[in-house]
Amino acid sequence: MKKIFFLALGAVLALTACNNKETEPAAAAETGETTTGLKVAYVEVDSLMTQYQFCKDYNLLLNQKGENAQNTLAQKQRALQGHAAALQKKYENNGFTTRDELERAQNQLAREQQDLAELEQRLMSELANEQAQLTMELRDSIQAFLKTYNKAHHYDYIFSRQGDNILLANKTLDITKEVVAGLNKRYKAKPDVKKGAEKTVEKAEKAEKAEKK
Repeated sequence: MKKIFFLALGAVLALTACNNKETEPAAAAETGETTTGLKVAYVEVDSLMTQYQFCKDYNLLLNQKGENAQNTLAQKQRALQGHAAALQKKYENNGFTTRDELERAQNQLAREQQDLAELEQRLMSELANEQAQLTMELRDSIQAFLKTYNKAHHYDYIFSRQGDNILLANKTLDITKEVVAGLNKRYKAKPDVKKGAEKTVEKAEKAEKAEKK
């Protein structure tokens, strides 16, 4: 089962503030201020995704739901294949007494195939909708935190850095650790989410121990 990663924040997170001070180049490297008077910083998205507990919890849950959906579909697929094989064998052994009986059996198999296709579409749609909802919640939680965070730091722009979307950056402008620490301090997992994540971790640990035996 391919892991589900619902967290994609490639867009720029921009905050505006009133800061028009002129700053010398040497001071700019230390304060995050550019020579144009703008004060900037950036957050490493990949680090945030792996260290923000919100991401950890919901990735675990979504991966588990994805695996459950795949297991359900695989089970029904095996049952359908078994039914099809049984009908084929019955046909080869002249088990159908009338053409009408054969057509009813074929129609029933076709309905089961259609039901399976609809189930797959529904399960995948539910996962996609939940993924989209959680991505929105993630974005909102980060933006809400940064608005509060920025009241004390007064950045004009806070950029998200992911992959090579920013080709070069001064490490002194990296505020990832502060942001992750602040987000985790604010984060309170919902009881069902926390319980579900713990169960998923426990299941994975048991599976790992079983493989080592």
